[in-house]
Amino acid sequence: MRRRSPRRLLGVLAAAAVVLGIFSSAPAAGAPTPTGTAAATSAATAAQPLSTSTPVVFVHGYTGSASNWVTAMSVFRLNGWSSSDLFAYEYDSYGDNVTNARGLATFVDNVKARTGASKVAIVNHSMGGLVSQYYLKVLGGNSSVSHLASIAGANHGTTYAGACLIYTTCRQMYPGSSFIAQITSGDETPGSTEYATWYSACDGIILPYTSTRLSGATNNNVLCQTHIGYLADTVVLGQIARFVAS
Repeated sequence: MRRRSPRRLLGVLAAAAVVLGIFSSAPAAGAPTPTGTAAATSAATAAQPLSTSTPVVFVHGYTGSASNWVTAMSVFRLNGWSSSDLFAYEYDSYGDNVTNARGLATFVDNVKARTGASKVAIVNHSMGGLVSQYYLKVLGGNSSVSHLASIAGANHGTTYAGACLIYTTCRQMYPGSSFIAQITSGDETPGSTEYATWYSACDGIILPYTSTRLSGATNNNVLCQTHIGYLADTVVLGQIARFVAS
């Protein structure tokens, strides 16, 4: 499908591009590079530093980028991670999530080779949930993933994607798509991977907001948080760091 950035659609998608920070428009890098700089976060999220050496791969959402994870990486460092074990995967928000998932598979393999780890943890946001689920379930990536944390993941789709159906990724993200049918049929949490999700009725972008929940996962209902607000929510991010270290 030919890529376009129709100006006519920008009026509809301007807010969606900001609020729907689900993915990145940059192609996947061949060799992973630790990403993120220290950011000020609440001391309440630090508590006791955790002892962990599990590398973490962060997967952004639609139109997102590695910069979405600056606060998250700071929280993980406060909880005991080294910057050299924190990685952000970037991919094409407007292409095909099958291709994006294959890129994630390569990225994870590179992280394992770089760090010497047998498994990584994945933390995703919004459409990053689709990329991650396809990798774990369809491509067999669960054998390389110890923990999967999905923050406001579009795991069963969102009707909000109707605003950008010109793009393959958005069509795949729409409820009832063949892509979603593939990643939700049968076991939604395959393998020995530990799965957890965080979702909220105040999300505003994942519609219905319960779409994030995965059968077989620990599903955490956040009292009230917006879709983009999660990326700066040091309380939730601290919970995720502790989940990954469990």
